[in-house]
Amino acid sequence: MATRLAPVSETSKTLPARVPTSTAGGPGAGRPRLLVLDGHSMAFRAFFALPAESFVNAEGQHTNAIHGFTSMLINLVRDQEPTHVAVAFDVSDETTHRRTEYSEYKAGRNATPAEFSGQIDYIKKVMAALGIRTLELPGHEADDILATLAAQGAAAGFEVLLVSGDRDTFQLVNDHVSVLYPRKGVSDIPRMDAAAIEEKYFVPPARYPDLAALVGESADNLPGVPGVGPKTAAKWITQYDGIEGVLEHAAEIKGKAGESLRANLESVERNRRLNRLLTDLELPLTLDDLADPRPERAAVEALFDELEFKALRTRVYDVFGTEGPEAGEDEFHVPPHTVPADDDALAASLAALAEGAAAAGGTPVAVAVRTDGGSPRPAAESVALATKEAAVVVPLDGTLPAPLSAWLADPAVPKAMAEYKEGAKALRALGAEVEGVVDDVSISGYLAEPDRRSYALADLAQHHLGIELAAGAPTAGQLALDLAGDEAAAAAMARQAAVVRALHDELAPQLTELGAAALLQDMELPLSRVLLDMEWAGITVDVPRIDALMDELGATSEAAAEAAYAAIGHKVNLGSPKQLQAVLFEELELPKTKKIKTGYTTDAASLKELLDKTGHPFLASLMAHRESSKLRQMVETLKKAVTKDGRIHTTYAQTIAATGRLSSNNPNLQNIPIRSEEGRRVRDVFVAGEGYESLLSADYSQIEMRIMAHLSGDEGLIEAYRSGEDLHRFVGSRIFHVAPAEVTSEMRSKVKAMSYGLAYGLSSFGLSKQLEISVDEARTLMKDYFDRFGAVRDYLRGVVEQARQDGFTQTIFGRRRYLPDLTSPNRVHRELAERIALNSPIQGSAADIIKRAMIGVEGQLKERGLGSRLLLQIHDELVVEVAPGEEAAVREVVEQEMGSAADLSVPLDVQIGVGRTWNEAGH
Repeated sequence: MATRLAPVSETSKTLPARVPTSTAGGPGAGRPRLLVLDGHSMAFRAFFALPAESFVNAEGQHTNAIHGFTSMLINLVRDQEPTHVAVAFDVSDETTHRRTEYSEYKAGRNATPAEFSGQIDYIKKVMAALGIRTLELPGHEADDILATLAAQGAAAGFEVLLVSGDRDTFQLVNDHVSVLYPRKGVSDIPRMDAAAIEEKYFVPPARYPDLAALVGESADNLPGVPGVGPKTAAKWITQYDGIEGVLEHAAEIKGKAGESLRANLESVERNRRLNRLLTDLELPLTLDDLADPRPERAAVEALFDELEFKALRTRVYDVFGTEGPEAGEDEFHVPPHTVPADDDALAASLAALAEGAAAAGGTPVAVAVRTDGGSPRPAAESVALATKEAAVVVPLDGTLPAPLSAWLADPAVPKAMAEYKEGAKALRALGAEVEGVVDDVSISGYLAEPDRRSYALADLAQHHLGIELAAGAPTAGQLALDLAGDEAAAAAMARQAAVVRALHDELAPQLTELGAAALLQDMELPLSRVLLDMEWAGITVDVPRIDALMDELGATSEAAAEAAYAAIGHKVNLGSPKQLQAVLFEELELPKTKKIKTGYTTDAASLKELLDKTGHPFLASLMAHRESSKLRQMVETLKKAVTKDGRIHTTYAQTIAATGRLSSNNPNLQNIPIRSEEGRRVRDVFVAGEGYESLLSADYSQIEMRIMAHLSGDEGLIEAYRSGEDLHRFVGSRIFHVAPAEVTSEMRSKVKAMSYGLAYGLSSFGLSKQLEISVDEARTLMKDYFDRFGAVRDYLRGVVEQARQDGFTQTIFGRRRYLPDLTSPNRVHRELAERIALNSPIQGSAADIIKRAMIGVEGQLKERGLGSRLLLQIHDELVVEVAPGEEAAVREVVEQEMGSAADLSVPLDVQIGVGRTWNEAGH
């Protein structure tokens, strides 16, 4: 059972329903418990406890402070079991009464690290999602809020726990109040009660600020009395009954310490005024408002998806529970289910489902498929079908009942599925095809919110319906026959189908409202069927050739390593950053790279820059070793993916990239280098399979720049494409004021880098780094570009402003990318959203165009009765396996369908090559 916050009474939120277990029988037993955190103090500790470079989400936001703070909070709630929780923050402008009195208060602190930027705002968002109230008051520090809440809590009979890294809070400790003071990071936070404070500082808590007034507080930039340490200060305070007594008897105190005290009386008095915490602030809420916080699941899911926090959400739900029905009060409707005993009963049940769906106005029947988890061709183990009124669960034993096979293949029965492609592949493994699919709720969820991290059925159910799939659902590999006799497993399958049905009802109207229904029906669902066929076919690999390439790369890697050792006169672990740092920066005394937590970076980009600067042979050999080793690992991964049929069956995902681009995995064929010699060697192991004569490769030329020309309407770019001139040479001639024939290769390279970079928000500094030129030269280059191609400049400005008004960008075909951070007050978030707004319409339109081309090519190959088949999509490239005698026909189909996939103001140029291997088909 999940651990939850200690509940408060239904009749009074100031009285506990049970004793917090961690203090049962102790001084806090039977009392409500208030936990208050100093937000900024603990956020900074969390920031420095976790490496910033290891916590960065896809948008470039550092998240180490957010992660550490949230994890710490979860642990505190779990261990302390509070009934009431709050987090206090300092005001951002620091115009507090203490700064007003003493301008040097907290001055001299180190500048806030850039990586910390934006993290406090996110911590506040996390707290809101968790249902925890946050407070901040202009003119006051978080410590004063803690002090006021501590006073209110103690007066109301609460046990109060204050979590802070500021020692000023020690003055608040008494029989009702303790401070949890971090000893190390945010994981070791012992409790400081009165005894612990007196043992460490020689005075009781109420007199700790007296001590601090005398010895000073470096964190607040409050200087103490020179030569007076804690023991001396404590002796005076005890002897003279507090700081007032010390000041009254200052003339009596002998020695240098006495002289020093008398010389600094004003500072001591000022320190004491400043370190006194306020306990009577007017707060905008009451203790009752802090009771029993509960996370709002949808908000947690969305925020943790954005932050890329995976494990934390489970801990949140375990400790806090969630807002909504308690366990056992799930109101989600699962219709009654049957497990037909034979084919006749199954046929009758299926007919009843179809009739019920038709009577409901053509509402689709939900289909859920359980697979055996096999790869790359899983087999279906069970199928569940559901409408609102009834569900049918069919266990499978390696074969598909004829009535079910016919029903699945009937296009007249509309169906909704989750992860349709995978389910249809598992049913195809048993000989069945699925037709009539009108919704894949995973894709619908993606189209509605393209920036979420997961569209698995369980995540969609939590996010959109606020429910969890039954824990008793059958696991992959469970014997199908067990399902017939396992009521819980059958019920879980019925629930899964019911969830699919409910998600369809929830998401279909959203897609219509968002203008995305046509994308689902006309692009994504037809594409899923194309991808299913491509994954099923796979591509043949020449295994002897791949073995030879692995041996060759292994030898190359070893030779490069030996050359590296020879350059320095000894062996070193070339895979160890620590050892490489010692060699490069201590032994060889090369220029330092970027400073990181573990020393100086040895990443590929930094070492390449270092090699360009120094030309040192050790670096050259190290880079060669890395490259050959990386390539060998890639080839080894490919070999492991070859199945018994001698082919590799990659899996394509439609819901990974928010721009709409497809991704390839198990194995990833999209990371094979395209232009390099090494990439060509890898592509040479992919060959036409038995019964086919060649591979045909076709890709778009400069697709993104053509889309840029179309979207911007720039006559200069449009003229270049319509005239058939080389775009970069054409642009270069106008920027550098020379004839096209006089544009050098260096000029052309600069123009090419800038043309593509502008579409991705490249700055003059970024261009200077990329081209290794000065910032001034880069700035001039960009100015000249925009002077000649003003419509491009206007488009790039306009697309961001339009997105800021609309809240989203969209592609030529209406695919949206929602960008709420365009209006964020956080500069880092806002600038990132602006860069996304620049490139999403172009990248997304390119993705849509190749998808339309795939649907068209596959459709025409089948319509013409050709035996050739589409095998791969790699970025803007399609690979077709050509049957004997069909090369001319396939060329015609590919040129026609790829060339007409979009109606742009410039022609789509398709380049085609044919060969026995993928490399030979390159062009």
